[in-house]
Amino acid sequence: MPLGGAKVNTFSDGEIQIEIEDNVRTKDVFIIQSTCSPVSHHLLELLLMIDAMKRASASRITAVIPYYGYARQDKKVAPRVPISAKLVADMITTAGANRIITMDLHAGQIQGFFNIPVDNLFAAPVLLKFIRKNISDNIVVVSPDAGGVERARAFAKRLDASLAIVDKRRSAPNEAKAMAVIGNVKDKVAIILDDMVDTAGTLTEAVGVLLDNGALEVHACCAHPVLSGPAISRIQSSDLKSLVVTDTIPLTPEAVACGKINVLSIAELVGEAIIRSNRGDSVTSLFV
Repeated sequence: MPLGGAKVNTFSDGEIQIEIEDNVRTKDVFIIQSTCSPVSHHLLELLLMIDAMKRASASRITAVIPYYGYARQDKKVAPRVPISAKLVADMITTAGANRIITMDLHAGQIQGFFNIPVDNLFAAPVLLKFIRKNISDNIVVVSPDAGGVERARAFAKRLDASLAIVDKRRSAPNEAKAMAVIGNVKDKVAIILDDMVDTAGTLTEAVGVLLDNGALEVHACCAHPVLSGPAISRIQSSDLKSLVVTDTIPLTPEAVACGKINVLSIAELVGEAIIRSNRGDSVTSLFV
């Protein structure tokens, strides 16, 4: 079906202007917006769009957020810091959203930051299908840090592969130093699994450590290709064989031109979630 009509303009001072062109009175409305770079601008666009729908008497408003920004700040890790993921959840709820559909939240507990239903989908089925078709046997799934072990273990189980962990010490935000590998990667095809790749510092460090420990080649998979700052140049100059991502975030022209990046579509998965939500059907089978 066609997209609904909307005008999204910016005043000369940077203020965002929203105007909905279709009648949404008593309609079940789905607003699709990833809060990717520029994050704050896209977040405010989403909030204003939700408010416009609410004031236009939409019966239900679902915010479809394939990439949920500010999710990395989900707890207090130091004195006098915000819990940004909770603040953003409150803003979206206050704006008038009745439901959230998102994908691969950085931390599962962010669902609890909302007082409205949240459907957290996973890109795993799309990524697994690609891996089974394009990457040979003798695979070891690698978590780039301790926080991603649960995700990597589930992935490895479904590929009937072994599991390894890269022990990482982070000295500052967006700076990482990979230290050692826990598990056997010798003479195996390593697949690094993460929810996002930002500056690719963690990823490229992990590639070097895995190859030093005897891995035959290294691929990487992630749901959210943030790819900010020096990410593309790091990926290009590294020994990474390929990076498989989804289209939760639009790639920059520089990223599109990078020959190592394969983009998979999550449109069918998200579309199915929207249809089932609209009909009142179960979406449980999509949470795998």
